[in-house]
Amino acid sequence: MTAVTFGAGGRLGRVGASFRANWSLLWADRLGRAGLLLLAIVFFAALLGPILLPFDPTAVGHSAADLLQPPSATAWLGTDEMGRQVIWETIAGARTSLVVGLVATAISMVVGTFIGLTAGYSRGTMGEGLMRVTDFFLVIPTLPLTIVLAALLGQSLGIIILVIGLTSWPATARIVRSQVLSLRERQFIVRIQSLGATDLRTVGIHILPNVLPLVFANTVLVIAGSILAEATLAFLGLGDPANVSWGTMLHFAFQSGAAGRGAWWYIIPPGLGIVVTVLAFTLVGHSLDRILNPRLRNR
Repeated sequence: MTAVTFGAGGRLGRVGASFRANWSLLWADRLGRAGLLLLAIVFFAALLGPILLPFDPTAVGHSAADLLQPPSATAWLGTDEMGRQVIWETIAGARTSLVVGLVATAISMVVGTFIGLTAGYSRGTMGEGLMRVTDFFLVIPTLPLTIVLAALLGQSLGIIILVIGLTSWPATARIVRSQVLSLRERQFIVRIQSLGATDLRTVGIHILPNVLPLVFANTVLVIAGSILAEATLAFLGLGDPANVSWGTMLHFAFQSGAAGRGAWWYIIPPGLGIVVTVLAFTLVGHSLDRILNPRLRNR
């Protein structure tokens, strides 16, 4: 990867030019453009949907005829087992799923980048010790570990975010460490160190900016995994029952026997929301990976 050095005067200009160039490449890529359009729809539904179609969990049906009713003029996507409109519930679940995915990924990126930078730049016991800890988390199956931690720590939304964030950082740490190991031996780093630059300055100003493009591309992919992890936990009954999400909708749909009763309108909307959101982040992530990685771009 080309070395990035920021002077005091041209840092903002270079960052802005790089952002515009990468955005143009992302939009020019068909898969990246498709992912961006899908993300725009999902974020529009998550941000404005609850305002236009607010979901009231206490607005239940008043009779058995209101429960698990198919789509109609009054209920566009039908009703659930409590008589609530599925379309309102699906839109409300989009916000919860996105919040979990974004915040958990932020925690994962901070932890993974810090450990990767430290392990890659440090020579000796510290670097090796951090990588052995990373290897330990890598060999443990993530889903069973997440399920155990969620069951032990609780089912609140904050706990779920923390559990997902603290179990999804090892891959990021590996990626960052491998890049730092390469940058550490570059000639410009050796020259900076020979001029008396401290380790903190070398890492923070000269190594971190070169690692950030890979971290950013990996972040988009980790968001998709975090959303899928939250949906899995919620579907297994380990989600936050006080906050509706696509995973909790699927959990209660199967608990109420919606599949056996042919209530497809209660299963398809949240399932489709998960598939579309994960697909959108995956498309954008892979496109960014090709753009920000010079080797993949040349191929």
